[in-house]
Amino acid sequence: MKRKDVVRFGEGAGFSGAWLDPAVDLARRGRLDYLSFECLAERTIALAQLARLKDPNGGYDPLLERRLRAVLEPCRAAGTRILTTSGAANPIGAGERARAIARELGLTGPRIAVVTGDDLMGRLDRSAAILEESGRPLDELGDRIISMNAYLGAEPLVDALEAGAELVIAGRVADPSLALAALRHAFGWTATDWHLLGAGTAVGHLTECGPQVTGGYFADPGRRDVPDLAEIGYPIAECRPDGTAVITKLPDTGGAVSVATCSEQILYEIGDPAAYLTPDVTADFSGVRFEQIGPDRVQVSGARGGPRPELLKVAIGYRDGFIGEGQISYGGANCVGRARLAAEIVLKRIERQKLPVRDIRADLIGYDALFGDRARGMVEPNEVRLRVVARTWTREDAEAVGREVEGLWTAGPAGGGGATRSSREAIAVGSTFVPRALARPEVTILGA
Repeated sequence: MKRKDVVRFGEGAGFSGAWLDPAVDLARRGRLDYLSFECLAERTIALAQLARLKDPNGGYDPLLERRLRAVLEPCRAAGTRILTTSGAANPIGAGERARAIARELGLTGPRIAVVTGDDLMGRLDRSAAILEESGRPLDELGDRIISMNAYLGAEPLVDALEAGAELVIAGRVADPSLALAALRHAFGWTATDWHLLGAGTAVGHLTECGPQVTGGYFADPGRRDVPDLAEIGYPIAECRPDGTAVITKLPDTGGAVSVATCSEQILYEIGDPAAYLTPDVTADFSGVRFEQIGPDRVQVSGARGGPRPELLKVAIGYRDGFIGEGQISYGGANCVGRARLAAEIVLKRIERQKLPVRDIRADLIGYDALFGDRARGMVEPNEVRLRVVARTWTREDAEAVGREVEGLWTAGPAGGGGATRSSREAIAVGSTFVPRALARPEVTILGA
């Protein structure tokens, strides 16, 4: 296969709910070799597993169909191959749905690959595994566990691309591994080309959150102004075989690509920049250099890498009771004082009724919800919203929390309004680490 000198990789989503229209713009105008949709967060796959428990045919990204209907045809016309983690808890189901959509669109011949093997339910020894956050054995969670998904690397995605797949659908894959898989396939990098893998992982890390690197999460009006965020462009990486790349976006789109936006993103969710652990490589970003080489064009170089970790991270999702919540607003003079009195009333009532809450807090949104006691003495706002929230073991007790707040309509301080209440099941997420051999990735090819 003839190798390209430059490969264009675009990111069409940084999470499940990302805006679709900038991704469609990439598919139509981006002249991309690869388009990625990174759709999983820590909690997303646990919620997907919960959805699949309720409906065995569900459990994949609910926006999968909307995205594919919008981008399959322009990607096919441009020769753009798609990689996505939209499979979530049910990659096979997602692949079958994708095949049906392709048929409905009249597309013949696209090869769809499904990557599985990240789901470790029934294969992990719970008595031997330790929940990192508590240091306790997993088996103490009993039947509360609903998901165990290992973070796979690029290897099975590379296999899928080399099998000719035009659309690769996976479950839990490490975020930067989507870009790394595309670059490994395009440039023929091996699984032990550590410095190249580190460089490819840097590209994946810069683009994995979509418009964060094109100014979205960077914007701070009056301090770091970013133009036309309502029309923000999603990122494109122009990648070369030596691991260097240029981060950019489509012309005539909003946002900005600068040394500053890239510098902020390369440090996003990073512990040790010299040892960023992924399933593919121990990446070293400490020597990364950014150079502004044109408007919205930043060259990245200097990333390196070393041997990959022997253990894989596993995200554990488990049922953690219920959350009950009530909110009500207060405005005008002394709104903070009235909201504090309202909170005091509700907390006293919950204590007097001996509601079995596990954790409870009362915040004044717009005043102390983020800053706590440090808000004391600050200039009071013109309006605040009281939020009382508690964890319980039953939905009935959770609903009781919201009812206590709702009762403030007539029994609380003057001027309360806009009361709401809700309850929901709480899904907690923890992590453990397992030997790499426990995860057994598989690639299934589906024809359209």
